Amino acid sequence: MKIGIIGAGQVGATAAYAMTMRGVGSEIVLVDRKAELAVAQAHDILDATPWSYPVRVRAGEIADLAGAGLVVLAAGASQKPGESRLDLLSRNAEIFSGIIPAVLAAVSDCIFLVGSNPLDIITYIVTVLAGRHGFPPERVIGSGTILDSARFRTLLAAHLGISPAYIDARVLGEHGDSEILHWSGAMVGDISVAEAARQMGRELTDADKSRIDTAVRRAAYNIIQGKGATWFGVGAGLARIAQVIQGDERALITCSMMTQDCLGVRNVALSLPRVLGGGGVMKTFMPNLDAGESAALKRSAEILKEMAEEVRL
Repeated sequence: MKIGIIGAGQVGATAAYAMTMRGVGSEIVLVDRKAELAVAQAHDILDATPWSYPVRVRAGEIADLAGAGLVVLAAGASQKPGESRLDLLSRNAEIFSGIIPAVLAAVSDCIFLVGSNPLDIITYIVTVLAGRHGFPPERVIGSGTILDSARFRTLLAAHLGISPAYIDARVLGEHGDSEILHWSGAMVGDISVAEAARQMGRELTDADKSRIDTAVRRAAYNIIQGKGATWFGVGAGLARIAQVIQGDERALITCSMMTQDCLGVRNVALSLPRVLGGGGVMKTFMPNLDAGESAALKRSAEILKEMAEEVRL
């Protein structure tokens, strides 16, 4: 599968590197408004291919994305000092209003994978813009809470002393402050994490849950404070989603997509567990939630809906 990545900054380049190291894609084309950056990143990643997989990595322009099965969107404006959230979103809407038609003129049957923040709102923007050209919403996917869910699993694994590979735990809703850790559905094999903790002799108290919740919710802030931005985790998540699409795995991935109805909130982009394959999202599941989780997810959807309705498209 040929993969295009628009935006050759840290997130886009790390995603390309992670795909190369996993052997995802036969060809990766990096596109950036700073052409010299795309060239340098592509050259640097290509140098790693003797020790990874024979993926062809090069820089190009949007026209060079012809034939791509997947286009990763890692571009977008950063917030300026004193700039409002609405102004930032409006600037990003303007940026993507130029990118999306240009991509669709080059390749009309790709899948869009959004990695730009604010993730869910950009996913909404891309879905609306692409929809004006008849592009189906199930082919616009945001990485969503795949990273938050990985953090949740990792922290639970550390508490229980079990490999995170055997923990199924998901974060729902916004990739951001209103996200919901789905505690009632977190499982180790076929038993709940609470029961697993009891049997392991590692009780999972309310204080433990609060600590894990805070660590998941604040992870990005802590990383940004230390080094300015996050890119390794999301780059790996984008590579995993690309791998699922390439292999038509029909895997259950917690990712963002325009959702017709989420607990009464209509047409909102947010993360839920979804069956993902070669043609995009095949099915969305609404998890079993307790009363508190249900109310929190509805509030997250409402927050995202309010933000989306502020954007000038």
